[in-house]
Amino acid sequence: MRVNCVGAIVRDGEGRMLLVLRGRPPGRSLWSVPGGRVEPGESDAEAVVREVLEETGLTVAAGRLAGAVERPGPGGAVYEIRDYLAEVSGGTLAAGDDAADAGWFGEDELARLPLSPGLLDALTEWGVIGR
Repeated sequence: MRVNCVGAIVRDGEGRMLLVLRGRPPGRSLWSVPGGRVEPGESDAEAVVREVLEETGLTVAAGRLAGAVERPGPGGAVYEIRDYLAEVSGGTLAAGDDAADAGWFGEDELARLPLSPGLLDALTEWGVIGR
């Protein structure tokens, strides 16, 4: 079974990246970009906006596709994750839905965080962050 998912790569005015601490499996206790499943009838852009709002309290405008990855899920499922650049247009940062925490992190901090497997490599490969 393939599961369509999206993620949002959001930066603030200082270049820091928005990350959420996953509160539920898969990825519980790991930091990742906000995101989740695309609901039936929903476009990727609509899913990005909804997921960021649910998990962080921030409203965003979805931009261009940064890259895509596939990750194994429970029961043989495969998560097809498309990560989009997004820009904050409003709201107040507060962890919600399945996010246990949310925050802004500089590139130098990313390597020290427990991140979702492959996230740092993907962001680097896509040119979103430097080495």
